Amino acid sequence: MYQLKVTKEQEISVYELRNSELGSWIKVVPERGGIITSYGVSGEGVLFLNKETLYDTAKNIRGGIPILFPISGQLENGEYEWNGTVYKMKNHGVARNHPWEVVDTHTDDRQASITLRLVSNEETKKEYPFDFEVVFTYSLTQNGLTIAQDYKNISDAPMPIYAGFHPYFKTASKNLVYHTDAKTYLDYNDMETKPIQSSLDLTNKKESLVLLDASQKQISFELPDRQLSLTMTYGEEFKYVVLWTEQDQEFVCVEPWMAMTNELNRKEELVMIASGETLQTTLKISVK
Repeated sequence: MYQLKVTKEQEISVYELRNSELGSWIKVVPERGGIITSYGVSGEGVLFLNKETLYDTAKNIRGGIPILFPISGQLENGEYEWNGTVYKMKNHGVARNHPWEVVDTHTDDRQASITLRLVSNEETKKEYPFDFEVVFTYSLTQNGLTIAQDYKNISDAPMPIYAGFHPYFKTASKNLVYHTDAKTYLDYNDMETKPIQSSLDLTNKKESLVLLDASQKQISFELPDRQLSLTMTYGEEFKYVVLWTEQDQEFVCVEPWMAMTNELNRKEELVMIASGETLQTTLKISVK
């Protein structure tokens, strides 16, 4: 049976969805960007989290599964131009820097879920001049974690997005084998495109690697030091998977993105949502 529990951690509300029989859980912190801070399977935590950054609202959270919306990555000089106006926007967009509203929770004998919503406001429109409603439903089932996403444009004009996710998987191993049909990757450390061989080693890599040409919307990898095997399956809108780590930190990030960094300036692969329309997509993470 699945349960929902709400607790306080240093004045922050934490929603925990759990199945005690399976030893699985997720923890969600709506007021800190709607982030999943913890995901566990068979009693084993999967995600890295620096709790100091969670409790300090002046810091970007290092860990969990941050939500990237409306952009993934950085903008050159932290700014972009749209319809003749220059806007400044922080890395990875506005969603992770604003509280989300809990609009529904549900538990039964098959799953537990929580639905969160972020609606545009005067603060978001300083960085991103569009009216939007983003609704995420996190569902914990026996088969894994599913994130159902609705991106609704309630502006009068088409709305550009290239959303994504930034999961931090806890591991000391930086050299991992990724099962993907991508053949090449862009190495942001030297800006060269390279073939994918047996593994991709993030050791001593300051910048990220981007898998360029996958057609299947799935990637699998093992964490050998933890004897865990993970599979991520995602919607057609996610064109790239970004790999990143920080030296001396025990995590590797495997990140589905809809476009590469700085796309709001390039304007070549933007996902445009028509006025009044909603883009629906999913991300699923399963662990063995």
